[in-house]
Amino acid sequence: MNISDIGPIRIGQVENVEAGTGCTVFICENGMRAGLDVRGGGPASRDTQLLNPLMAADMIHAIVVGGGSAFGLGAANGVMKYLEERDIGFDVGVTKVPLVAQSDIFDLTVGDVYTRPDAEMGYAAAKMAFENPNYRDGNYGVGCGATVGKIAGMDTCMKTGIGSHVVKVGELMVGAVVVLNALGDVFDWKTGKQIAGLLTEDKKGLRSTAEFMKGITEVVDNKFTGNTTIAVVITNADFTKAELCKIAGMAHDGYARSINPVHTSADGDSIYAVSIGELKADRDLTGILAAEAVSEAIIKAVRSAESAYGYPAERDLNK
Repeated sequence: MNISDIGPIRIGQVENVEAGTGCTVFICENGMRAGLDVRGGGPASRDTQLLNPLMAADMIHAIVVGGGSAFGLGAANGVMKYLEERDIGFDVGVTKVPLVAQSDIFDLTVGDVYTRPDAEMGYAAAKMAFENPNYRDGNYGVGCGATVGKIAGMDTCMKTGIGSHVVKVGELMVGAVVVLNALGDVFDWKTGKQIAGLLTEDKKGLRSTAEFMKGITEVVDNKFTGNTTIAVVITNADFTKAELCKIAGMAHDGYARSINPVHTSADGDSIYAVSIGELKADRDLTGILAAEAVSEAIIKAVRSAESAYGYPAERDLNK
């Protein structure tokens, strides 16, 4: 199954290959219930408080996952412009205000530091979502500038990307899209084998980020803070915002199984959970499936990536 099989959600991706950055936009024109759980210490985000169960909005219309760190948060402006032109949003009488949440990864050290996702790129990605949905795993959209294993700096990190996976039990479908941009190492959750992360000094193999950190005797306030793994979990089941926040929290188990170290002060690890269906389903089962989908999507983000910008991908390591 593909992520697009779950239901009425449109995904558009745009990337600037030369600059090493991009964005991925998820749109549901009739609105989607959404929750969020942030575990990393350094998120770059916009309007994510809309997903707090105490906030008034029952639905949002789009989620943007972009590069550029906080500089890239303007991409949501372009998404809002496109949706307003299509008369999509919360009706305030004089116009409709699209409700758009955004989270960004740090990819400024990959390509051109001064080129970031902006309103023009966000508009283009939203237009793509409606006119020609183009989601692909790999170095696409926000996955363009994704890397992992950066505790020792960019010289010994690896190229990753964006990945997706869908789990189906009966009529219940739970999928995840993950952009993998972690400080730590990545493991196949079924075998425990390290598949990406901190490279050896000769760049021919892998070593342990956790063990590397044990060898740092002084306190490091800035552990190369260019990291963040972001996931969007999508289900065809019917849940409230509060329930979706719980599902997003359970989905973080997928991060913990597959990334080590994870949820550090140098990461902005975030997971959105969105409901776009009317199926009645068990919240805890959905959370379990969400964690599985996240772990599998992380593997896809590693194995679908291509070497770029001088950073080797898993498929080319040891060749």
